[in-house]
Amino acid sequence: MTTLPDLDRHHQELNLSAADYSLLTDLYQLTMAACYTGEGLEQRWSSFELFVRRLPEGFGYLIAMGLAQALEYLEKFRFSSSQIAALQATGIFAGAGDRFWSLLAQGQFTGDVWAVAEGTAVFANQPLLRVEAPLWQAQLVETYLLNALNYQTLVATRAARIRDVAGQQATLLEFGTRRAFSPQASLWAARAALAGGLDATSNVLAALQLGQQPSGTMAHALVMALSAVAGSEDEAFSAFHRYFPGAPLLIDTYDTIAAAERLAEKVNSGEMELTGVRLDSGDLITLSKQVRSLLPGVSIFASGDLDEWEIARLKAAGAEIDGYGLGTRLVTGSPVNGVYKLVEIDNIPVMKKSSGKLTYPGRKQIFRSFAEGKVTDRLGLVTESPLVGEQPLLQVAMKQGKRVQPPETLAAIRQRTAASIASLPKETRRLDNPVAMQVEISAALQDLTAKTEKRTAKNAKDAK
Repeated sequence: MTTLPDLDRHHQELNLSAADYSLLTDLYQLTMAACYTGEGLEQRWSSFELFVRRLPEGFGYLIAMGLAQALEYLEKFRFSSSQIAALQATGIFAGAGDRFWSLLAQGQFTGDVWAVAEGTAVFANQPLLRVEAPLWQAQLVETYLLNALNYQTLVATRAARIRDVAGQQATLLEFGTRRAFSPQASLWAARAALAGGLDATSNVLAALQLGQQPSGTMAHALVMALSAVAGSEDEAFSAFHRYFPGAPLLIDTYDTIAAAERLAEKVNSGEMELTGVRLDSGDLITLSKQVRSLLPGVSIFASGDLDEWEIARLKAAGAEIDGYGLGTRLVTGSPVNGVYKLVEIDNIPVMKKSSGKLTYPGRKQIFRSFAEGKVTDRLGLVTESPLVGEQPLLQVAMKQGKRVQPPETLAAIRQRTAASIASLPKETRRLDNPVAMQVEISAALQDLTAKTEKRTAKNAKDAK
């Protein structure tokens, strides 16, 4: 294994900063860019669209998320001299000419971006985002854009489904930091969860960076430590309340019902004020009912590998639960398998014909209508005009490498998410065997697809 010079000593820790964004890509993006440059194609104007071919199993829709981070990345896209030196030191690019290195040294993202607003419900084959830029730029940014949008879209969709099942009155907290795929992912997961409908996150850094109030309770370790030193679980609760008066208490470290009985005596006598208790294990249905009978005026919070299906089961069984902590299953699970495909170059529509991976050619637009309270989507070309009652969902988000609008607030995105979910039919929102909406393919797009297939077949025949 060949050891290359470090870009910087701190990179031995594999930390990520904005200065590293340009190198956070797959090798083939760079080798293709070098090839484009060698062939004199690097400045050809191209369009790539990011979409999913099919929804994850058990999902009837997706909630688009991650645009804000995608635009931030594109604005900061640069190659430093040390990064270029590190690439050269690999020896992989020995055949690349000086024009390639000059391109990287002087380059930045100068293209346009069209995207659906974060918090919008989308379906298979609908572009969440389109990049229109010189070919080398549009190619190099693929990996980061897919990472940012795929993951946040997954978490936002899960959060929206959980909110839909739990109801508007339930308190929903994001607890996924320790289970997210990386420290960076934990920040994105917290943001996507809040934008998708959750109330707060326990991730202190994410909350403060987002201008939110972090939220949480306590862990079993505190109860065990203070019980061992002070002599009882009650002393542990009292000690915690000395610093955080009235705070929710975790009551299932030893005997849940016994703890609830003792707390009830103190609450009823006026000795203690208590806003809530948390249950993290056991039969949540039975325990919550028993705790409710003992502490009728105290909120009951549940956690422990919960997801939308488990919350639905608890509610159906009459569990007395006011709020839920969502962790592992919120920030992990079946991935959103978004892809990023070339659809046009130099005004020439292109398409992929691989078995099971066919793509539609040309720059596209999603036309959505809400006639009679029902959502109807039509996938067409950007050259088409909306029909009566239709709204185009893809709007310009970046022009010549600069954002055209300031970032939206989490509140605005969350409100859009709620409205998007409310507009969907029940069969699309249900958890069991959801029915994804059928998206109409416009006549113009169908015609372009047929013509592109015919042209591609002819070119292949002529090449023989």
